[in-house]
Amino acid sequence: MKSFAFVFPGQGSQAVGMLDAWDAHPAVAQTLQEASAALGEDIGRLIKEGPKEALALTTNTQPVMLVAGVAAWRVWRAEGGALPAAVAGHSLGEYSALVAAGALTLAQAAPLVRLRAAAMQEAVPVGAGAMAAILGLPADKVVAGCAQATAAFDAGSAEVVEAVNFNDPIQTVIAGTKAAVDKACELLKAAGAKRALPLPVSAPFHSSLMKPAAEKLRAALAQVPLAAPQIPVVNNVDVAVQQDPDAIRDALYRQAFSPVRWVECVQALKARGVTHVIECGPGKVLAGLTKRIDPALVGAALYDPATLAEVRELLA
Repeated sequence: MKSFAFVFPGQGSQAVGMLDAWDAHPAVAQTLQEASAALGEDIGRLIKEGPKEALALTTNTQPVMLVAGVAAWRVWRAEGGALPAAVAGHSLGEYSALVAAGALTLAQAAPLVRLRAAAMQEAVPVGAGAMAAILGLPADKVVAGCAQATAAFDAGSAEVVEAVNFNDPIQTVIAGTKAAVDKACELLKAAGAKRALPLPVSAPFHSSLMKPAAEKLRAALAQVPLAAPQIPVVNNVDVAVQQDPDAIRDALYRQAFSPVRWVECVQALKARGVTHVIECGPGKVLAGLTKRIDPALVGAALYDPATLAEVRELLA
């Protein structure tokens, strides 16, 4: 079998009915039951019926994406799929990766990600923060543009914008206060960006403005008994593999207000000998990024019975 890694998507790939294709597979049913018990609500019904607006609320999006990623992982294992050489997750997806690796149980992770989502939403009033995807410009130029935009405001100003998701070599997401993000978009387009696309999000995720949220998350993480992962997990914040539960807690705390270094995460997977990167969970966003980060890597997605069969054949 080829050397492969599983990667788990974060917010943005959710869709009403995203687990329907599994048609009540026992592993999916068990996952929904566990998550619903942990959260005190019927998560399966929310995923199946929506509405779309309810799924798009951060406090719902984070738990449902966790559940969908873990469900796909459990189907893979239940159907005889081998363990990957390593796992990783984009932003919120790191929690799915830690569940897959056995560091967290789903019953522990579901309330944690809901708390994470609520804390992020509370950290910055709706409308005060913003995010935008900058396309067609190298990351170093985006970082420089953000610094220039922040410096354009008065010295005592609270306006700030930062590069927060390094998704592929020429796609970087920025986040911060709305005025600063708008200023950065203007400067980056002038610097040659093909597009500066505002994102429909409710908070400036992974920016320094999320520090208050991270403090709440740190307090919650301190109460959760983590285990050493059974599979190497490449984390977002340091692009490192940690075995020590306290180091994992610290990485999750810092991840909330630090950039997602996804380009480096994928490169780190390749450095471990991985040739195939399989996106485990709804959508194909990470599979597409894999090919743009390194065309030598094979990117694929696993989110229903048909793609499960495709991935099996691909890895055989």
